[in-house]
Amino acid sequence: MTETARTVETGRRFARFVVVGLVNTGFGYAVYSLLLWLGLEPQAALILSFAIGVMWNYFTTARLVFRVSGFRRLPAYVGAYVVVYSANALCLNMALAQGVNPFLAQGVLTPIFAVLSFVLLSLVFHGQSRPS
Repeated sequence: MTETARTVETGRRFARFVVVGLVNTGFGYAVYSLLLWLGLEPQAALILSFAIGVMWNYFTTARLVFRVSGFRRLPAYVGAYVVVYSANALCLNMALAQGVNPFLAQGVLTPIFAVLSFVLLSLVFHGQSRPS
């Protein structure tokens, strides 16, 4: 593959990541919000939304963004999400301790952790995709 073709594919992959990421982020925040609305504590809602989201996101991100199928990268993917979850949970706790509304707190934190997810998932799937 030429350098130009690689650059074009990287641009396409990034565009797919943005679209899939928006869907995945919306899905995760919707699950978190629903769980809060059902009466769960913010940290419980966060861990459940991450657990549900990891499987949903793996299939959408692996297949639609990186063109990878199967479960071979799932352990590394889960590891990346454990890092993201841990940092998110710490920041959410800090925000809640300052009296920030849990809906607002996670709403502000979500874009930050979406970027961290992109960086880590790029490392997980680097060299594992095929061109479109």
